[in-house]
Amino acid sequence: MSGERTVPLLPCRSVDEIAGFYTMLGFTRTYRQERPNPYVVVERDDLHLHFFGLPGFRPEDSYGTCLVVVPDIVEFFDAFAARMRAAHGKLLVSGIPRMTRPRRRKNAEGVTGFAVIDPGGNWIRFTAGADDAPAEPGPGGLTGALHNAVVMGDSRGDHERAARLLDHALRRYEATVGPAELVEALAYRAELAARAEDTPGVREFLARAERVPLDEAGRKASAATLTALRDLVAPVLARPAPVRPAD
Repeated sequence: MSGERTVPLLPCRSVDEIAGFYTMLGFTRTYRQERPNPYVVVERDDLHLHFFGLPGFRPEDSYGTCLVVVPDIVEFFDAFAARMRAAHGKLLVSGIPRMTRPRRRKNAEGVTGFAVIDPGGNWIRFTAGADDAPAEPGPGGLTGALHNAVVMGDSRGDHERAARLLDHALRRYEATVGPAELVEALAYRAELAARAEDTPGVREFLARAERVPLDEAGRKASAATLTALRDLVAPVLARPAPVRPAD
């Protein structure tokens, strides 16, 4: 038999709040009810998401998640990012709701993916389809630590543990790795600082990434990483630097 379709039903605090978030991303609300229980449906082409409201629900305690396989991961991310910037003037990278950047995931066989964490605390995990060639198994050293940090930070949402893991690896390997590898790790560490709303940390790691000496090949290899990083952390850097008390 063919033609089957699975539609996730996910919890939220407010069906109107969740519908507003998804319409901001380009979805259309196609159904809403208040009784006998709050319920809303949003759709974007063939992607349908259903949500039910729960009194007293805490988004930070949510375990709701679903996997969405898409033919072009970059197209989806760029479309969501453009609409998020138009609505908020920035990408939402910390708190709830937020969105992660597309990366290859060690715990997903190296396939590229990103996540939307909605106002209900649900993780909508977008992953590339069959045309996305899996990455080779990750090496050890700094790149291996980076892959593990991405699992912690992007898949499990534990940016504090991801930051500790990467800090340890940077102290151990920073002086011995290639420039492009170092830029990638420092860029992700800056992004983790942005999620923690750690403005000094954002400034520090972005500056360190931009100071890495790169030859022409290295600049080409790292250009997309640095451009994406500046875009993600720009709202954090726009805040005034904290004033340190005089000694």
